[in-house]
Amino acid sequence: MASSRRLRALITNDDGIDSPGLWALAAGARDAGFDVVVAAPHVDASGVGGSVLSIRDGNRTRLHRRELADLPDVPAYAVEGHPAFIVHSAGRGWLDPKPDVVLSGINLGANLGHAVLHSGTVGAVLAGSLHGWRGLAVSLDIPEQRPERPHWETVLHVLPEVLDVLLAAPDGTALSLNVPDLPIPEIGELREARLATFGAVQVRVDHSSGEHGEALHSQVAELSAPLEPGTDAALLAAGHPTLTELQSVSERPGVLRRVTTSRRAG
Repeated sequence: MASSRRLRALITNDDGIDSPGLWALAAGARDAGFDVVVAAPHVDASGVGGSVLSIRDGNRTRLHRRELADLPDVPAYAVEGHPAFIVHSAGRGWLDPKPDVVLSGINLGANLGHAVLHSGTVGAVLAGSLHGWRGLAVSLDIPEQRPERPHWETVLHVLPEVLDVLLAAPDGTALSLNVPDLPIPEIGELREARLATFGAVQVRVDHSSGEHGEALHSQVAELSAPLEPGTDAALLAAGHPTLTELQSVSERPGVLRRVTTSRRAG
């Protein structure tokens, strides 16, 4: 580890409190020396991005204490809210002491390209960056037809090196790690990657009408175009764990000046 100081890690995800990937990440963080607390959605909340929605009764959002398999001494909560809501709650007085880092995952499936905008796994660490916390979103490239035994151990093999990078980075750094679902001897070296234009797959949505009314039908299809060299999608497909630093929303000054200049030029 890059630091011997005992840090507190908030472990969350968007697949829900019952995901084995969450338990694996919590165990990996504990074994890395973190003081660990787990708080994750009570149900699957995949695809919610940075949503801070919760199920409210007035101004109350319910918590359910849980005990995780093989982690009896780790405090764990199922929260009736989305991942970014959980992280923001931790920074607004819920957790004392507050976390030093947010670790989100291990997601059931890769989070690639600019489509990470929609990921609740990524949304959690970007929410943490707004509080000045370092964060790491962790995803395993599991296919749509999930294998019986995903290679969680491969992620935990890569994790210590990536945590060293995270702890050496400035406050508020948000990283995204994608790991191939391969045995440890078969993976390549860790590579820094830029975001692909899209992810590894795209969703097609069709509009249909019938006796049950109108509906939108979605189906996932792999991209037919060649993968862009140097991107997270291409490097992951080649067997490399990939690491990408992400930025939260920021302003871009000069819109009025650019528009005025463009009109004059026209």
